[in-house]
Amino acid sequence: MPNLAKRITETSKKSFGMFAKAAAMGAAGADLIHLELGRPVHDTPDHIKEATVRALREGKVHYGDLQGEPLFREALAEKLQSFNDIAATPGEVLVTNGLTQASFAAFMAIVDPGDEVILLEPYYPQHVGKIELAGGKVVTVPLDAADAFSIRADWIEAAVTERTKAIVLVNPCNPTGRIYGRDELAALARVAIAHDLFVISDEVYEYITFDGHRHISIASLPGMRERTLSMFAFTKAYAMDGWRLGYVAADATLIPGLLKITANEVTHVNTFIQYGGLAAVTGGDAAVLEMVEEDRARRDIMVRALNQMPGVRCASPEGTIYAFPDIRGTGRTSQDLADAILEEARVVVEAGSFYGPAGEGHLRLCFGSQTSDQIDEAMARLSRFFNTLA
Repeated sequence: MPNLAKRITETSKKSFGMFAKAAAMGAAGADLIHLELGRPVHDTPDHIKEATVRALREGKVHYGDLQGEPLFREALAEKLQSFNDIAATPGEVLVTNGLTQASFAAFMAIVDPGDEVILLEPYYPQHVGKIELAGGKVVTVPLDAADAFSIRADWIEAAVTERTKAIVLVNPCNPTGRIYGRDELAALARVAIAHDLFVISDEVYEYITFDGHRHISIASLPGMRERTLSMFAFTKAYAMDGWRLGYVAADATLIPGLLKITANEVTHVNTFIQYGGLAAVTGGDAAVLEMVEEDRARRDIMVRALNQMPGVRCASPEGTIYAFPDIRGTGRTSQDLADAILEEARVVVEAGSFYGPAGEGHLRLCFGSQTSDQIDEAMARLSRFFNTLA
C-alpha cells in the first residue's frame, strides 16, 4: 500500500487535547461540564439568521466571486477602517471559511520549506500544524508568566535568524487572556520592520475585551500594513462558530497569492452565508455588546471562585473567553491535574502545557462556553476537588 505524504506524517501530532479524552467518557454517559472548548454558548443573533434565509430565498445559491461577495467585502473594508484603523480596500479583503482557512492560506502563501516562523508561547496549537504543513519550522519564544506574559521584543529578536520569515501574533491572546498594548505591539513591529518579516495576526477575539481594555490591530501601526496579514472571524463575537466565516486583510500585492490557495482549496465561501455576515457587520453592535457583557459576568464568577481554591491563583482576563489560572501551588503538573479533574470532578479543562512549555503550571478554562448556572456548578465541583487535594 502506498504511503501517506511526508507533509502529513511529519506534521505535529497536536490533537484537540482534553476534548478527545472526554469524548469517550461523554459517550458512556458521564455527566461532564465542558470548559475546554472555545465554543460560544450564545445563539447566533436573529437578524443574521434572517438575512441568510432571505439570501437563500432570493436565489443567492450559485457560484459567487472567488474573493468574496463584493457587497460583503465593501462592508468589511469599512469595518476595518472604522474599528481597526486599517486602510484596506475591498480588493484587499479575502473572505475565508473561518479564521482557520485564513491562517492556512497565509502560511501556505508566504512560507517556503525550511523557513522559520516565530510563535509567542503559550501559543495557539493549530498554528503549529499549519506552519509544518507548509514546510516551515516553528520557533517558539516563551513569554514569562511572572511578567503577565508580556511581549518582550528583545527575546523575539534573539530568535530571529536568516531563515526567519514571519512572526505570529494572537491578540487578544488565546490562551492567556492578555490584550497587548500599543507599546508592546510597537516593539514587535520594530523587530518585524528591522528584519523585513511578515506578521500573521490572529484577531478572532477583537471584540471580546473587558474593563476598558481596547484592542489594537498591529497593521494600524506605521510601516506594518504592507507586511501584516490580519485575520478575523465571526466565530466568537457573533456566536457563529458553526458558520465557518472569516476573512483576511492584506496588502493588494499579497491577495493573488492567498487567492491561489483558497480558490484551489474550496473555490469560494458558501455564497448565502456571506449575506449573514453582511448583516452582522452592518447591523449595529447591540447584540455583540450584550453577549460580551454576559461573558464578562461569567468571567467574574469563574475568576472569583478560582481565587478561593487552595493552590490556585487567577488573574482576571483582559479579553477572550478564557481564564488561565496558575496552579503551581498544587505541586502537580498541568496535564496530571487536568486528567484528575476530568476523572474525579467531571469537569473538562485544558492543560496549560497543551499551549507549549511556557503554559506549564496553568490550566485553561473557557467561561464563554456555558451558562452562568453551569459555570457555578463547575466551580463548585472544582472547589471540592482542590480542597480535597489540599
